[in-house]
Amino acid sequence: MFKRLFSIFLFFPFHFLFAQKNNLTDFPKGSTPEEVGKRLAYHFVDRKHALHAGKWIGYPETFYWNGALRYAAITQDKELLTLLQNRFERLCSTEAKLLPPKNHVDFNMFGSLPLELYQITKEQRYRDLGIPYADTQWILPDNPRLREKGWADKGYTWQTRLWIDDMYMITIVQTQAYKVTGDRKYIDRAANEMVMYLDSLQRPNGLFYHAPDAPFYWGRGNGWMAAGMAELLRHLPKDNKDRPRIMQGYQTMMKSLKEFQTPAGMWNQLIDEPDFWTETSGSAMFTYAFITGVKHGWLNKKEYAPVAHKAWMALVSYINDKDDVREVCIGTNKNKDKQYYYDRPRHTGDFHGQAPYLWCVSALLEKAD
Repeated sequence: MFKRLFSIFLFFPFHFLFAQKNNLTDFPKGSTPEEVGKRLAYHFVDRKHALHAGKWIGYPETFYWNGALRYAAITQDKELLTLLQNRFERLCSTEAKLLPPKNHVDFNMFGSLPLELYQITKEQRYRDLGIPYADTQWILPDNPRLREKGWADKGYTWQTRLWIDDMYMITIVQTQAYKVTGDRKYIDRAANEMVMYLDSLQRPNGLFYHAPDAPFYWGRGNGWMAAGMAELLRHLPKDNKDRPRIMQGYQTMMKSLKEFQTPAGMWNQLIDEPDFWTETSGSAMFTYAFITGVKHGWLNKKEYAPVAHKAWMALVSYINDKDDVREVCIGTNKNKDKQYYYDRPRHTGDFHGQAPYLWCVSALLEKAD
């Protein structure tokens, strides 16, 4: 009898722990997506704008805002939604001069924000504001450069530059336009662009160079790609001709990322460099991609849910008592020097990090397929 009870005692905690990690729903108090989401989303409301040259709403703020909106919608937090919408209204009046121009991949992504608001509120003016940012990404400007015209002539956006960051910037606004209008041209051209980036930048191990002339597996850059593929696959019609190629690229990347996860559950500034420092924004983007893959059945739950669970628990430990995420790499251009990536400054509370944490929150709260 004693032996039997002892064996049950030994088995049960480990079985229970595995079950926790395998279902992505059981987290200890203080680490639940509801709690973390509320902390980070409400923290956004009173933050100052992340301006670039004092002229436009930057992409890190746009994606932080989108994340807060998704959290408000999925939790039906009407108070938060009102606060976020009221803040946006200033961009339609007293802060209209801050709206970004439609002339760069990092600017056009802004359209994803009013389109997110439209899906929540159904207010037509948000749709009218957002759609032109998607449209102009494929409309050549006056007097285009030869390189821009060359990309457009091949059916790609004239804003193509072959930086892996682009595969979130481009796909997010095109995907949002598709969700709002139902017009497949938006999602189809985003998928076509994604395949070209996959063919150009993905290496045999599934990871991506930052750019053709920046042969390093930069963490957040790869995070943009991982999140971009996951976001695109969520909405890409099953009969789209590019879906199998994108799914293959996504699954190959996830397999490699699983192998490079650190014992603590995170990923480093350069993914394949064990002596580099742990970076939170890229790690959160990878976690979002893992959670999404498990929830939608693209990844084996038994194999990959523990990876996502471990990563989420590690990520939560990087939020300080002011609801700011630590160890976030600042904005980073491509570079040919490995040391450049190691030396990048790390900020606390940088929107690059706050945003993907909220993506993870929404992914965890959404129902599985």
